[in-house]
Amino acid sequence: MLVFFVLGVPIFSSAVMAFTGHRRWASHLNAFLTLGTFSASLVLALEVLRTGPILAWGETFYVDSFNVFLVSLTAFVGFTTALFSGPYMRIEEEKGRVGARILRLYHSAYQIFLFTMLLALLSNNLGILWVSLEGATLATVLLVSLYRTRASIEAAWKYFILCGVGIAQALFGTILLYFAAEKILGSGGTALLWTHLFQIRFQLEPTVLKIAFVFLLVGYGTKVGLVPLHNWLPDAHAEGPTPISAVLSGLLLNVALYALVRGKILVDGALQSNLASHLMIGFGLLSMVVAVFSMIRRKDVKRLFAYSSIEHMGIATFAFGLGGPLATFAALLHMTVHSLTKSSIFFSVGHAAQIAGTQQMEQIRGLMKRVPRLGWGLVLGAFAILGMPPFGVFASEFLVLTMAMKEAAWATPILLLCLAVAFGVIFFRVQNMVLGDASPDRLSHPPALFPVFVHLGLVLLLGVFLPPFLAHWYQQAALFIG
Repeated sequence: MLVFFVLGVPIFSSAVMAFTGHRRWASHLNAFLTLGTFSASLVLALEVLRTGPILAWGETFYVDSFNVFLVSLTAFVGFTTALFSGPYMRIEEEKGRVGARILRLYHSAYQIFLFTMLLALLSNNLGILWVSLEGATLATVLLVSLYRTRASIEAAWKYFILCGVGIAQALFGTILLYFAAEKILGSGGTALLWTHLFQIRFQLEPTVLKIAFVFLLVGYGTKVGLVPLHNWLPDAHAEGPTPISAVLSGLLLNVALYALVRGKILVDGALQSNLASHLMIGFGLLSMVVAVFSMIRRKDVKRLFAYSSIEHMGIATFAFGLGGPLATFAALLHMTVHSLTKSSIFFSVGHAAQIAGTQQMEQIRGLMKRVPRLGWGLVLGAFAILGMPPFGVFASEFLVLTMAMKEAAWATPILLLCLAVAFGVIFFRVQNMVLGDASPDRLSHPPALFPVFVHLGLVLLLGVFLPPFLAHWYQQAALFIG
């Protein structure tokens, strides 16, 4: 029943917003409905904490220690992004960038996007998981192309083509998993159910699983933004509305990585080798190196932080590749703090771009004097994403570095180089944007900075104190995955 509410509220909300999304109070209604989804996710999380893993609707849905915190995180960031998008989209409407029809599309597609991500996380069926991520792709295409400019439409098509090709590879990998499981479980839907596949993972044909994981890595890795499958991500972030940039970096990349890790668990069991780990380590490091050096020449602030997202997903992928409970714990923590931090940064840069009238960093100046709270939000967000103590990103990156020194010492200099380059580039760019003199331009509506400081407060908390229930989830998930 709880799963029904978590999935049912965004579906109902999408239908409501399709008719009322252009009203002046539509943003408040959107936030209120998303709060309902978040509340349902919290109740579900408490139930899992109390009783353990849950199977719902027969065996259609499954909630365990791995996906339950991602469900709550997705619903929470979805709620805070809805709060942010109210003032942001009103300013866009006053500037003439969106109209009534576009606002209905935005609010309705936003709820569909939230639904597809939650469905992917909760599904016990790997086929439904694939369908959900394909649905998220289609919803994102509508949102990225929202402004209907030539650049936004081009970015949406690039996203659709690259992720469409990638998700097709993931489909073939899923079919191969079914092919291997069918010989043991028999034909029918049970051969795609995660709970059944996990029980027989040691009996699956190793050769088939090797090929399947390669296709899953290419397919879901495209949506994670792993290099060399990342080209869609900077364009989608730069050309779409800022709230969509926040949920793309903060949520969708996590969901795609979640799907990939589910596949890795099965492959590790079937092969009894480190093939999947080595591939994830390699792609994670490659993504970090390409992303940080690509930051150097970026002039668009949203593209800069899009490449930062690629870097941090590379860190999480690398940590999952290292394996073991501690490295996996670090990866799960990093997924959480990155989601909170990066979404808060996009909230800040979205309003900064609205004030300056451009996303070009050399033209964004004096945020501390224009809107001091916005300037401080961007500075603190930059410090957090760069891994400055005592923020949570420091804790997760320190754990990853510690495990790299132990398990893959050769990779430690690469990690340190990437972190140093990213620190230098982002620190220099943000310093130029927040300092200096600027005309005291103001937004027509007060900026939505409450979500910024709520996110940063949570990231700070996770850096100095990990709540016992969250630590329990991470530990159980780390033992299960690692």
